[in-house]
Amino acid sequence: MLIVHVERYVAFRQALGFRLREVSMNLRAFARFAADRGETHIRASTAVAWATEASSPSARYVRLRDVVRLARFLHAEDPVHEVPSNLFPAPKQRRLPYIYTPEEIARLVGAAQHLRETYPLRRQVYATLIGLIASTGLRVSEALDLRLSDILPEGVLLIQRAKFGKSRLVPLHPTAATALGRYLEARRQLVVTDDHLFLSAGNRRISSTTVGYTFAQMRRLAGIAPARTRPPRIHDLRHTVATRALEQCPTDREAVARHFVALATYLGHTDVTHTYWYLEATPELMIGLAEAAETLFGKEEV
Repeated sequence: MLIVHVERYVAFRQALGFRLREVSMNLRAFARFAADRGETHIRASTAVAWATEASSPSARYVRLRDVVRLARFLHAEDPVHEVPSNLFPAPKQRRLPYIYTPEEIARLVGAAQHLRETYPLRRQVYATLIGLIASTGLRVSEALDLRLSDILPEGVLLIQRAKFGKSRLVPLHPTAATALGRYLEARRQLVVTDDHLFLSAGNRRISSTTVGYTFAQMRRLAGIAPARTRPPRIHDLRHTVATRALEQCPTDREAVARHFVALATYLGHTDVTHTYWYLEATPELMIGLAEAAETLFGKEEV
């Protein structure tokens, strides 16, 4: 009986845009565990017992969290279902992102001109790489994996070999497409066998470690947040793109939903919960959307 409720709950949430691959596996395992005990409704003690069998504190928390959400859903229909409390400590929170200002991004790109030109195009490589990530929100690995054939006509990037094996198309803003075009003119003059868009001194794909080291140099040259104990990262450029996009979120309810789905697709998120995280990580966005929601619901009550 519980497995039927699990499948209905998973289907309902997937229809809302949640992927739920691991959640569905967890809940099906819990339903089998409860069925072996002869139970047809969620029991708090059974949920805790099942979660306790996980191999780590983090996994125990996730197991019980998933059952708690299912239990709330079912309890609204049938109070016989018990809603357990999560007795396990939550895993470590994700690091809050640093949101770059437009001026800081401009200084970062400009700092590339002060790098030592240890090989041809090094300065252009890093100016274009940082500018591309800052304008598209690409993951660093996605930008470094780009090949010349992935640059499509009309200013579109084909992102292949992305996280979780997904591929997607990323349209560029006209200014980004123009800047990339200038770089491509110089890049195509190199006589090399490797077809990666961005090359290292050895004419191969640049390693993430090398990019991280060079970015730290550029950040210092640009004078960005020198007093912070945790310096801004290159990955924070991706967070900045997401945050700026959410700041433009409309207030119409259906438009908000479309905006989130479009942004999740553009960023290559496999689950919209990863997009929702930016609201939690940026209090200003929460306040702005809360105010917009008040206005929206206020209008509907009239």
